[in-house]
Amino acid sequence: MKLYIKNMVCDRCKRVVSEELSKIGITTLDLQLGEIEVDQDLSAERLEMVRQALKSNGFELLEEKRKTLVERIKTLLIEEIQYLKAKKPESENFSDFLARETGHDYTYLSHLFSSETGQTVEHYIIAQKIEKAKEWLSYNELTLSEIAWKLQYSSPAHLSNQFKKLTGLTPSQFKKSNIQNRKTLDRIG
Repeated sequence: MKLYIKNMVCDRCKRVVSEELSKIGITTLDLQLGEIEVDQDLSAERLEMVRQALKSNGFELLEEKRKTLVERIKTLLIEEIQYLKAKKPESENFSDFLARETGHDYTYLSHLFSSETGQTVEHYIIAQKIEKAKEWLSYNELTLSEIAWKLQYSSPAHLSNQFKKLTGLTPSQFKKSNIQNRKTLDRIG
């Protein structure tokens, strides 16, 4: 049985979910960001136990197909932008990538995402990229040009413009300010 889980955005999240399910006697067969396969069909009572265990750790069990698909979109984008999984070839745009990975037309995905989250897929992608740029700027190991290239921006100026639009600061101001107002991945967007 597959379970879909909201706010599961990192390896630590995967570990917590696995541990919580183990505590209530549920064995995991496969564990990915946003989804987990368990070794048994769960009764309503056991499903409620899972729901409560997840909720107490900031997660949510997704049971509605629309919400599950939106979380799948978010997970795919987080994996590509934050964890650089490289499932998406550089030459492929995000709309084609999402359509290919989900098996749905991008127009449908875009409308669904907007109606469920109140923001466009494009805005979510930009927010994820800016958050990754903040992380790299905080480490002070990459130049702005290198960051722009890694995030597939056409130029450092394009990245700077989007960075300022979202944060109110230029990347240089952000580095100098020592204000490390980074967001957790489940709060981006």
